[in-house]
Amino acid sequence: MTALLREVETTQPQGFSVAPYAANKRLQVVTLSAETIAAFDEAIAQWPLQALEYKPFLRYATADKLDAITGYSLGKFLNATMQDRNTAAFLLQYEGQPEVTEGELRTEFEIKLSTAISHLIGMPNHDAMYGKYYARFTVLNDDNSDSYLRQAHRRMELHNDGTYVDERTDFVLMQKLGEAHMEGGDSLLLHVDDWAELDRFYRHPLAKQDIVWGAPKSKNVATKIEHPVFFEEDKNGKPHMLFIDQFAEPQNMAEGIYLYEMGKSLEEDENFFRVRLPVGTMLVVQNHCWLHGRDKFVAHPQLSRELLRQRGHFTR
Repeated sequence: MTALLREVETTQPQGFSVAPYAANKRLQVVTLSAETIAAFDEAIAQWPLQALEYKPFLRYATADKLDAITGYSLGKFLNATMQDRNTAAFLLQYEGQPEVTEGELRTEFEIKLSTAISHLIGMPNHDAMYGKYYARFTVLNDDNSDSYLRQAHRRMELHNDGTYVDERTDFVLMQKLGEAHMEGGDSLLLHVDDWAELDRFYRHPLAKQDIVWGAPKSKNVATKIEHPVFFEEDKNGKPHMLFIDQFAEPQNMAEGIYLYEMGKSLEEDENFFRVRLPVGTMLVVQNHCWLHGRDKFVAHPQLSRELLRQRGHFTR
């Protein structure tokens, strides 16, 4: 048992509970109590969301308010979880309701809560697609976008975020803000260490050779960058990944076949699992040792799902 895992076990939660996710015990389910939510809602009522957008230091103040309510046990637990490769992911939900229970003000509360969580573990990068430290986007029944992000009727394949940006992307936070007429669309997760054919691709001659990565126009990132799929090892010598099939730009046959076979292997792997997120909950993963995706939706003319994304780097 690692020292970090022992730290997780000996941290005494205050104002929240922890349990492993039923389908995969790596994923930790963190449930904030109704009392914690009520106290947090009151503590941050003085700051509208716009204030957090304009004043970055308020994002840390918001995180500190939440952490203080839990006797500073929440931040310790979340950081220990994210730094332990054996877990490195959590699903956060809460009991009770904030004072505002519907509408845009309720959405603002959800964004403030996810802001507190992201700033307890790190610092979100600027999201060029939305122009803020977070992105909001909606999946509809019909879509003509230039990537799979908003396309409802196909599976979005397993991938890592941050392949086409210069900023380090240690974590990804995905939060469901709302939905209607929705069936399917579960999140998909696969831990790198559970990928059956990891060694085949990690030991390949192209594993640590630079690949060109770009992005479609909707991402608002015009530059291309180069890095290997297996771009580094963690402190224990295990691989960290940066891979997405949509944005890789192979420059020759060997690169193309390597990336094609990797994507095929990931999609055929049986060790992935599904996670259903109720509205208001968020899924946070260590981006370099977890691959994530999304299952397809069942078609409905009024299908709608609004999502929030924050992704950034660790600061501890």
